[in-house]
Amino acid sequence: MKFIMIGHDQVDGPALRQAHRAAHLAYWRDLPGAPLYFGGPLLTNEGAPCGSVMVIEAADEAALRDLLAADPYVKAALFAHTEIAPFRVVFEKGELLA
Repeated sequence: MKFIMIGHDQVDGPALRQAHRAAHLAYWRDLPGAPLYFGGPLLTNEGAPCGSVMVIEAADEAALRDLLAADPYVKAALFAHTEIAPFRVVFEKGELLA
């Protein structure tokens, strides 16, 4: 099952992002089974990162939370709050899937 995670950065987000970005990217890149379907930063109108959006494949929400708990951004408390919900892909690259 896929889940969407939307994380909204804390006030000191830019410094935390910079300090932990390489480890965050390596964590998701190197996970067995490539559970990250897609991800990237939310941006302000000026183009600065202010949060994250990720769609992650996991057996259930507990498994998703385990994956997220090991993410260097989460360990560093980058997010002031997060939203998690089941997610279904209907369109991909302009193609209707379901």
